[in-house]
Amino acid sequence: MHVDPGTDSPPPLDAAALRHALVEGPHAPYTSLEVVDEIGSTNAEQIKRAGLGAADRSVLLAEFQASGRGRLGRSWTAPPRTQVALSVLLRPGAVSPTLFGWLPLVTGLAVRDGLVAAGGVDATLKWPNDVLVDGRKISGILAEMTSVPAGGDFGVRLPALVVGVGINVSLTRAQLPVPHATSLALLGGVTDRDAVARAVLEALAARHAQWRACERGSGSSISDELLEEYSRGCSTLGAEVSVELPGDVVRTGRAERVDRSGRLVVVTPDGELPVTAGDITHIRPAGDRWGG
Repeated sequence: MHVDPGTDSPPPLDAAALRHALVEGPHAPYTSLEVVDEIGSTNAEQIKRAGLGAADRSVLLAEFQASGRGRLGRSWTAPPRTQVALSVLLRPGAVSPTLFGWLPLVTGLAVRDGLVAAGGVDATLKWPNDVLVDGRKISGILAEMTSVPAGGDFGVRLPALVVGVGINVSLTRAQLPVPHATSLALLGGVTDRDAVARAVLEALAARHAQWRACERGSGSSISDELLEEYSRGCSTLGAEVSVELPGDVVRTGRAERVDRSGRLVVVTPDGELPVTAGDITHIRPAGDRWGG
């Protein structure tokens, strides 16, 4: 069923202008860009398209997602045209799978870059890739992997990666999906969705290219540059945190660093705890930074 955006709905995205800027130029970073009015999930659709042969660096944006998803199985929904909701399909080629775990973190860094550049807000990262402003979540990211046929006469399958991004742009406080969320409108930031979408997609292209280059320059390990830039933007580092691990196990300690595998290293009374997956809560901020 199509959702009526209502008479007070923000204007639709200008798909032609976004394609002109991001696809059609001689050095354009993307191979295709489509905007749809309504979809279940841009990530699910991009995974489907990957299996049908969609090209590397293809972009799908939706004015409304009926079944938007976030990390740890959480839903991520909003009224039509109040978010920038997009998914980028990446065919990583020669990139080593040892670097795949860094893609969600690099994507978070890119979204932060775009929001700082065009959103008019001082965004930070909460490990691994929640984007926050004043301790409230403004963007969520979901990275997923599938495998697709390589083509030819052999049954080889190759990885395809999809990164999904949802950014709260014009949501009112009553429309927020969770109490600890926020939007650009509530923060007094830029609410031009075309400007936000373009800036974030440009930043994603730059950071994803930097991530791919690690294969050649760092021996299948994240580069010092990316590790340092992520660490500078991550407000989790230095904070006292509570970590909810699988199996309802909770540990507390100080978030010390992010290691080369992308794990958060937390110093607890029992020693260092490298966290690969878990729910992080900031108990006390690092210095004068608050990360939620």
